[in-house]
Amino acid sequence: TLCGACGTKVTCPNCDSWMVAHRLAGRLRCHHCGHESRPSNDCQACGAKDQMQACGPGVERLAEEVLFRFPEARFALLSSDTVGTPKAAEAFIQSVSDGEVDIIIGTQMAAKGHHFPHLTLVGVVDADLGLAGGDLRAAERTFQMLSQVAGRAGRESRPGAALLQTLEPENPVLVSLIAGDRDAFLAQEAAARNAAGMPPFGRLAAVIIASPHEDRLHQALRQIDATRPQFHAVQIYGPAIAPIGFLKGKHRARLLIRADK
Repeated sequence: TLCGACGTKVTCPNCDSWMVAHRLAGRLRCHHCGHESRPSNDCQACGAKDQMQACGPGVERLAEEVLFRFPEARFALLSSDTVGTPKAAEAFIQSVSDGEVDIIIGTQMAAKGHHFPHLTLVGVVDADLGLAGGDLRAAERTFQMLSQVAGRAGRESRPGAALLQTLEPENPVLVSLIAGDRDAFLAQEAAARNAAGMPPFGRLAAVIIASPHEDRLHQALRQIDATRPQFHAVQIYGPAIAPIGFLKGKHRARLLIRADK
């Protein structure tokens, strides 16, 4: 959520992250620490009235688009807000199996182990989003998740199809998925990791240094940097500010330690 007048983002007071709008619950929620607040139509930074706008294709915004484009369709939301208990999940799956739902709009929960016998088409919005962030396992996790969600379609006698929206159609993950060639992806991923000495061909450890006081954190980082050991077969990268530099009220930095296996 951001202000349409000044561009200020609504961020978590405890983390370096946006607050995410959960319209059904009527709350803004941080997905890193769980902090919640009530949404406001007025900007707290510039004071502009009725200028706060939700950003990104969340399930509730997609539901609005589906309602506009397919007004006769029966749709249901599959998210932690709507299916938060085993009983609710069982009722949801039963309603889909009974043919009471035409379109399922879901978060990543839709990829995890649910069997919808009549499902023949799956669409993934921003399918490449998980590739960002610099995580060593990002490609592997994205391939696994997209394979799972695409596999929801056509599991019975009727053929199925999956549509993936992406800004990176040439990315090896997407190329291998479209070709249905898991072995090609695994071979390419293994070759890249081997060349860099990364797991499973090397060892990698992350050391997180955190403090509620930013000045003390930087003091500790200077001390660590000045006393770092030197080993021939061990590389130490950093310290540097962590990808999420402020989490649950603490400023964070990270060291990466790589060694031969």
